[in-house]
Amino acid sequence: MPGGPHNGPRWLRLTRSGDTISGYESDDGRTWTEVGTVKLTGLPETVEIGLFVTSPGVLWDMAKAFAQATATFDQITPQGANGSWRHDDVGAVLESDGRTPHHPGGVVESGGKLIVTGGGDIGPATVEGGIRADLMLIGGALGLIPVLVAAVTFFTADHRRGRIGLPARRLAAKAAVVGAVAFVAGLVASGVVVPAGLAVLRAHQNPIQPITLGTEVRMIVGFAALTAAAAVLALGLAALVERGVVAVGLAVALVVVPYLLATAGLAPWLLAVTPAAGFAITQSVATFAHVDVDRSLLGGYYPLPPWAGLTVTCGYAALALGVAITAYRRKGRPGAAVS
Repeated sequence: MPGGPHNGPRWLRLTRSGDTISGYESDDGRTWTEVGTVKLTGLPETVEIGLFVTSPGVLWDMAKAFAQATATFDQITPQGANGSWRHDDVGAVLESDGRTPHHPGGVVESGGKLIVTGGGDIGPATVEGGIRADLMLIGGALGLIPVLVAAVTFFTADHRRGRIGLPARRLAAKAAVVGAVAFVAGLVASGVVVPAGLAVLRAHQNPIQPITLGTEVRMIVGFAALTAAAAVLALGLAALVERGVVAVGLAVALVVVPYLLATAGLAPWLLAVTPAAGFAITQSVATFAHVDVDRSLLGGYYPLPPWAGLTVTCGYAALALGVAITAYRRKGRPGAAVS
């Protein structure tokens, strides 16, 4: 993970305590800030440590160019360690002969300094690293359309039964019912699709990017929450526009269309400012700002972290429902006619 934004030379420190490795940075070599800590279970007593340099490739739309960086390390002081430095190309892409590095790195040792050159990504793998678990839900946006239609239909049912009004409290109750039913529907759908899809892929020896149980659970439950929020949003829109067809069209335009555009890489920023932002809750691989990726969902790009994206969708749903309830109360009558 990256350290803080700084200009000029940086002091770096790597420490080990049992199975725990911690990294620190400093401006002056005296005051240290922890960058990150990781526990490597079963780490042997003797391990190799090193200094490396890398630079992710430059992306222009679908084209990618090679990039390389050089860094100078000096005042290197290993404590409790011994052994000589050696040069390796870690993870280098090889030529067709299987031996020659395509873009070899390099190191020069001179006067107590190590001048290291390298290139490549160090963040989570995207498409090249195997199939991502979140692709099991790639059709989730289309699956939401029946849910949106059902939510709007549930609201307009009172009108079809001959009722011309809908009290604000009844609107809130309808929203609670719609949200609960949609959550269960989303939970069942994602709870089947994600594990079953991954199991089928593994059975056919397809490479799958690693995923923890916690991430898989977050994807499944998160998609259910997204389904519930989208349903409440659709109901709120139906209460505001009072026309079922228009409400369905608006809900699809706000939730489904931005997702489809982002999947094609046309407008990924829509996943940060529209109710479709909630699809970020299904991402299975983190996106790092310091690693260039194809800015489409197929490339693994989400502009917002998982919970931030879901919060945006829930905010839209709460806003639509809140405005509708307030409007009904101000009308001074039980409700408004709907069609």
